[in-house]
Amino acid sequence: MGAFLDKPKTEKHNSHGEGNGLRYGLSSMQGWRVEMEDAHTAVLGLPSPGMTNWSFFAVYDGHAGSKVANYCSKHLLEHIITASVESGGSKGSQSGSDSSCSNTPAVDPPAVEAVKGGIRAAFLKIDEHMRSFSDLRNGLDRSGSTAVGILLSPDHFFFINCGDSRAVLFRSSQVCFSTLDHKPCNPRERERIQNAGGSVMIQRVNGSLAVSRALGDFDYKCVDGKGPTEQLVSPEPEVFVMGRAPEQDQFVILACDGIWDVMSNEELCQFVKSRLEVCDDLERVCNEVIDTCLHKGSRDNMSIVLVCLSDDSKVSEEAVRKEAELNKYLESRVEEMLSRAGEDGFPDLVTVMRNLSSDSSMPTLPPGGGLASKRSVIEAAYNRLNPYKEEDGSGADLECHW
Repeated sequence: MGAFLDKPKTEKHNSHGEGNGLRYGLSSMQGWRVEMEDAHTAVLGLPSPGMTNWSFFAVYDGHAGSKVANYCSKHLLEHIITASVESGGSKGSQSGSDSSCSNTPAVDPPAVEAVKGGIRAAFLKIDEHMRSFSDLRNGLDRSGSTAVGILLSPDHFFFINCGDSRAVLFRSSQVCFSTLDHKPCNPRERERIQNAGGSVMIQRVNGSLAVSRALGDFDYKCVDGKGPTEQLVSPEPEVFVMGRAPEQDQFVILACDGIWDVMSNEELCQFVKSRLEVCDDLERVCNEVIDTCLHKGSRDNMSIVLVCLSDDSKVSEEAVRKEAELNKYLESRVEEMLSRAGEDGFPDLVTVMRNLSSDSSMPTLPPGGGLASKRSVIEAAYNRLNPYKEEDGSGADLECHW
């Protein structure tokens, strides 16, 4: 919410891992915001009998502070596991797949409906637990957080969403599924807000909060006579269950609205698909997404988790060749423009980018990313050839001008 820095903080936090038949990479960056309020979770193999071949990933987009997001990133999963088991989960079985010792009975994983109920119960429980924190209870900390996640069993996806972060599934080279953003202007959300005595103004709860479901945000959860899911802001997640299709499933993306504000579901998935054809480093792919969104104009914190579900994805020699040709073309065009500097003076980077954006002979740019995804290549060439460049390179607010 609110204030911005004079220039974005572009240092990134990265992580990656592999197991349970999948690979993941993640990246997060503070960007233009004065504070980093995002958090994330990535766990391969859940710490519960019968669930060691399950995995969990989530992104938390905090607002008005980072406390709720950080707490949930550390503790929500344990609430989900506990509540799922209590809802009718693991029982001793001779047929369970986790048995590694004849003296230890195997344990079946929780049933689908038990997991769904456990996820919902976990959100309500952790929200009520955080309400007891003294600084949150006394209004000294008014933070809240969205939460979007995916729980993967060997057979099912459990997509989890509370707020306006988003998850998408890319299957058979198209967007197969997307979670639904919880915005105050949605009819169902608006009805609950109004029934709780609130209003929706400028697409915000009481003209202030831009999401209608979130963890924390206890200033919006104090209407007498209303249950936790009937408040102005609800902590209740929507849970969508889908069967896995190993032959068709390609990847899942979880991201906060700092990403989705400037890229649609289709744009982001096509961009990621194109990057995976030239690079198998998932951290690098996630970094490219964040840099591209920065140059497309995102002013928010940005976090993305990319979960690759297919183990047969391979870098394409043809795609690598075309990528190299594109980079070489861009470098030559920058050199050409700078070499023609004359009476009008040396062109700044904004002018160079504007000219490139109108170049009709440009080779095909990465789908979804466009010229913004090639900003680093263009800027590197510009700085190398520009005798008048400043110490810190070009203006970081380039997206505002072209």
